[in-house]
Amino acid sequence: MTSVEEPARPGERIRDAARTRAEILDVATQEFARAGYDGARVDEIAARTRTTKRMIYYYFGGKEQLFTTVLERAYGVIREAEQQLDVEHLDPVAAIRRLAEVTFDHHEQHPDFIRLVSIENIHGAQHIAASEKLGKIGSPALDVIRRILASGQESGLFTADVDAVDLHAMISSYCFFRVSNRNTFGALFGRDLLDPAQRAHYRAMLGDMVIAYLTAERTAD
Repeated sequence: MTSVEEPARPGERIRDAARTRAEILDVATQEFARAGYDGARVDEIAARTRTTKRMIYYYFGGKEQLFTTVLERAYGVIREAEQQLDVEHLDPVAAIRRLAEVTFDHHEQHPDFIRLVSIENIHGAQHIAASEKLGKIGSPALDVIRRILASGQESGLFTADVDAVDLHAMISSYCFFRVSNRNTFGALFGRDLLDPAQRAHYRAMLGDMVIAYLTAERTAD
């Protein structure tokens, strides 16, 4: 009796397609982060995923759409971390510090995200601006920050007249710089901002800086 291979069931085909798509995105993330948008080659991504350029275009439509999808997924990871942030049981000072620590940890653990954002800034954020998904994703962290700021201001702990976007920028800029400028900063000043021995120091410094700004005594103008 001749054995005939059983055709893949619809559910199996869907899982296989999802795995292939995820593998392409993993490799594309690495390639775009390494070579930039202009330097990355779809042929190289296809070779590393043991698929074809035609298959990548089938899944994503082209290089530009592939890069946009890579960005969407990268931002989705940090948004998911923000959504899982539980600070409702903390006082405003501890809550803001915890939020800053989550951003600090994420940026350190995802250097490819930092590189992708830097690349997208070089390109004028054109892919983000054209992405309907990224336009709607917003930042769950902003809602959390607004609630913490309101609580801190109502209790008199926070004296700064700052909105959630400004505070988000303050926290993100510190965390981003530490990863994005590691090499140039080290070459200029002989200090590695990602030195594991200094990690706790820099993590605490971020929280101290933000809390000091929010709670500083202020005189009337």
